[in-house]
This record gives sequence, C-alpha cells and structure tokens, in this order.
Amino acid sequence: MLFLVTGSAGFIGANVADKLLKKGHKVVGVDNLNDYYDPVLKEWRLKQLASYEDFKFFKEDIVNYAAIKQLFETHPFDGVFNLAARAGVRASVEDPWMYYDTNVKGTLNLLECCRHFGVKKFILSSTSSIYGNSETPFKIENRTDTPLSPYSASKKAAETLCYTYHYLYDIDVTVFRYFTVYGPAGRPDMSIFRFVQWISEGRPVQVYGDGRQSRDFTFVEDIARGTIAGLKPLGYEVINLGSDEPVVLMDAIRLIEHLVNREALLEYKPRHPADVLATWADIGNAERLLGWRPQMASAFFAR
Repeated sequence: MLFLVTGSAGFIGANVADKLLKKGHKVVGVDNLNDYYDPVLKEWRLKQLASYEDFKFFKEDIVNYAAIKQLFETHPFDGVFNLAARAGVRASVEDPWMYYDTNVKGTLNLLECCRHFGVKKFILSSTSSIYGNSETPFKIENRTDTPLSPYSASKKAAETLCYTYHYLYDIDVTVFRYFTVYGPAGRPDMSIFRFVQWISEGRPVQVYGDGRQSRDFTFVEDIARGTIAGLKPLGYEVINLGSDEPVVLMDAIRLIEHLVNREALLEYKPRHPADVLATWADIGNAERLLGWRPQMASAFFAR
C-alpha cells in the first residue's frame, strides 16, 4: 500500500515510516525541515529512510495547501499519517500563531485533500497535554476542554476537525494521544536528553517546580508500532499510547546520576503555568481495540 507520512523527518514520523517500509509498503514522506531543533538530526533520520527504494521525500509544509494537493493529485494514497506538528508546550506560549498554522490549518489541509481524493484512512498524532491537570490516570472519557497551552489547544482543535470530517465524509480516523516519547535520535529538547547532557557535562540541571511532577515515558518503538496498528478500520476513535507507568522526574534524574556516575547540580526554577503536574495513560482502549501494550516503554527506567 502507499501511505503519506507527514513529519517524516521527525522523531516519531521517521520511526513510523521505517516500520511501514519494512512491512513492504511504499511511503511518501513530507517535512518542512524547520529549525525548531538542529535540522542535522532530521537530515540524519532522512538519510536512514533514503536507503529504501520505496521511500520518496518531498520538502514541503502541510500549511501550503497547493503543494499538498499536488501530492494527492500525483499519488493514489491508501492512507495518511499526519505526524507533522509543532511540538513544545512552553514554546507555544511564545508563538501560538505558528502552532495554530501547523497543527490546525495543516490538519485541515490534509483532511480536505483526503475528502477530494477519496482517501478513507487518516491517522492523527495528538498529545497527552490535551488532558491538562485532569484526574489521573488519563482516560479517553476525561475532560479535554481545559488545555493549559496553545500547543494542547491546537491539538484539541485538530482532533475536533478530524471528527467533523469523519462525520461528514465517512473518513475513518484514528487519533493517538502520545505520552512523553523517548528513544534513540529523539528530540534534543526533551527532558531526558537535556538531563543526560547537563549531568554528564557537569552543568546545572534546571528543574521546574519541586521535581515531583511525573511523566508517562513511552519508548518510540512502541509508539510507532501502535500508530501503524491504527490502520485498522475503527470509524472514529481516540486512543492513548503510553507506558501506564509514570516516572517522577527526580527519580529519572537519580537514575541518570547512577548511569553516568556523576552527581547532578540541581537548579530549581518556578514551575511554568503551562506544564501539567502529571501524565499517566489509561491504555485500556489501546488493548481492547488494537491488542496493543508497550513492550519496551519502561525498560530504561526499570533498572
């Protein structure tokens, strides 16, 4: 089958594209290669994908409707994985317009193309941030109308658009809410990578709040496997992909101290109001609908 994977140079997008190609599918990748973090890392991921004959890459922005429409005109896609997104809770507070453009307008452009060209399967990457500070573990039934940042608000808007296009045009949609993804060649702005670097180099480790906040760290291989499982016809479903084993940030720091054999120089800062206190995925519907459970999600932290 032929799939469009947006954000194919990104952390999750590259892993999903790789797994699709290994399964014998054809993949068209799209990414604008922005400089939110060092594009060298994105180019490295693309270099790995370029070894597949069935991978084609286009440097395009999903906000550019004309360019995206042209891809649909020239490629008979069997499905779309919309993994392109502006990520980062705090950065979204500084530039909410950019997040709205990519995460909302970009999703709308792709849905419109699916409608016009008869593509009946659409997968959207969403976020655990959408739950805000609601009761844990986060269940799909929890309220998601109190987002704490423009990033999570933009993802909520994208989810809503997906339902509208499912309802009006019978597009089969699976929305995945990802929980703090980590793994090789991950985003360098993520906390785990920063903690490893800061502790290893003897630099101050910036801890926002008291360090007792917790995150449901999930290994990228599990995320990619679950995302591809979402190709199953489901109508319209929202599914949590997480480890179901939240880790307190200070515990993660202590583990890294042990692994690099160096004590962290802790520097406490006020908690950012856009940061949630805890994330914890209820993955019951992922098990029920997809037969999915994480296999490696907590391996790093179980030591």
